[in-house]
Amino acid sequence: MSAEFRQRKPSEYLKILQRRKWLIILPVIAITTAVSWVVIQLPDVYESTTLIVVKPSTLPSSVVPTVTEENLTRQLANISQVVTSRSSLEPLVEKYELYKSERLRGEPMEGVIEMLREDINVSINKSRSDITDGFDITFRYRDPKLAQAVTAELASKYISAQTSNMMTSTAAAKQFIDSQVNQSREELAAVDKQRLDFMSSHVGNLPSEAESLFNQLAGLREEQKALMSEVGRLQDRRSAAMNQLALMRQSNVQGIEDAAESLTDPKTTMAWSNLVSRKAALEGELTRLRQEYREIHPDVVAKEKEVQRVQEEMDQMIADWKDKIKAKQERLTKSPNLTLSAAENEIKLAESEIKRQQRLLEQNEKQIGSIVERINNVPGVEVALSAIERDYQTKKAKYDDLLAQQQKITLGAEAATQQQGEGIEVIDPANLPMKPVAPKRLLLASLGLGFGVGLGLLLVGITEGPRLLTIQNSEDARHYTGLPVLLAVPELLTPQEARSVPRRRKLLLAAGMVATIMSIPMLALALKLTHVFEFLMQNRG
Repeated sequence: MSAEFRQRKPSEYLKILQRRKWLIILPVIAITTAVSWVVIQLPDVYESTTLIVVKPSTLPSSVVPTVTEENLTRQLANISQVVTSRSSLEPLVEKYELYKSERLRGEPMEGVIEMLREDINVSINKSRSDITDGFDITFRYRDPKLAQAVTAELASKYISAQTSNMMTSTAAAKQFIDSQVNQSREELAAVDKQRLDFMSSHVGNLPSEAESLFNQLAGLREEQKALMSEVGRLQDRRSAAMNQLALMRQSNVQGIEDAAESLTDPKTTMAWSNLVSRKAALEGELTRLRQEYREIHPDVVAKEKEVQRVQEEMDQMIADWKDKIKAKQERLTKSPNLTLSAAENEIKLAESEIKRQQRLLEQNEKQIGSIVERINNVPGVEVALSAIERDYQTKKAKYDDLLAQQQKITLGAEAATQQQGEGIEVIDPANLPMKPVAPKRLLLASLGLGFGVGLGLLLVGITEGPRLLTIQNSEDARHYTGLPVLLAVPELLTPQEARSVPRRRKLLLAAGMVATIMSIPMLALALKLTHVFEFLMQNRG
């Protein structure tokens, strides 16, 4: 079972620090001495400042609009980018031989330009409360006169860049607004032409013609009602004629059937009765003969032929009777019937008139559909025409606004050409610094002291950390075993061991001091080679 780590008392930690005090003292001596040595050798850095303010325009704001703070800030940011570009700063480096030592040790021009940019600072004015629209340009360098000269030249570059930028921006703005006005004019003319073309292509569907279309639709509806009434009347007339024709045909068929039935049925004649009596007598004799003789007997065969001849005569009589009926029916059917012809002609006339009226009705419905379609298209045409009209009004308002802006920009460009607009000018020239602003040697030395103390504490932790996890005294034994300590035996040393322990400690202390003394120049050289403090100074440290 594992026990929890025993929390040490502050007094125990103090004893550990006291026992390992040289692990803290020696790193503090080495690092503090090396840092102080390097810091003392750092060159003084001087800072020169110039104040530039925004010069108000001499013209009224109604003629030349005042530049807003946001526009001015953006404009100054653009100018700052131009002034701090390599093409602007490299001539300064060559002219004043800036960062000569860095260049001699092989620093490329890009690095030198970057150091120069870091030493230049442009900020909003906070030193003078009586100036609201101003900003400070500061430059740090090791030579106060060079710092003053470079600051003054930077200010002149800012002013030149602002003047050039204003001239360029006003010319560009004028060119841009002229192109925008021309483009807006063309767009307005295109929308006007589109409106005229749309009205020409939708003649008959325009909102102004809606009332006329409704009047035409009402007239066509009345005509449609009249045509439908006429078609209904003709259909009734045709139906009556067809009913009459059907009755007449039924009567004609009945007359033909009655005329056919007037022919004498052969079954009612005396000849038919004689044939029936003769057939019955022959069939009786045939039955008697079949009883007496076989089927192949000549008498039986002869009697069967007589019965067959009598049957054929009876069938012939029926066939002749049917032929006479058929011939009479055909004759009666083919005979002309003027009444039926008149009724059929009446029906044909009615159907012809119905078709004509239906064609007129279809034409009327097509006209109604065309009118309805045109009426239904009126809202869409009205919406589309309203959209074109709104587009026209929008583009016209935009065109009028651009004309007003064009007039203002033209006046602004003329004011900039005559240097009557807003600009910037130097209020406080670049000063000659008398006291250095960097390096802050006491602060940097304090940082070295703090870093040395931190390193010493780290070494103590590395040395004593593993010992804290082992049993070192009776308190540790009592905590980790959970048993009472009855007897504690101190460390027993022989006389020889008692003499060697202090000797070993003195030797270790002497070796540590020698290592500390030897590490001081190496640490100083490393700090110089890494340019740590130069970096802190460039970052306003």
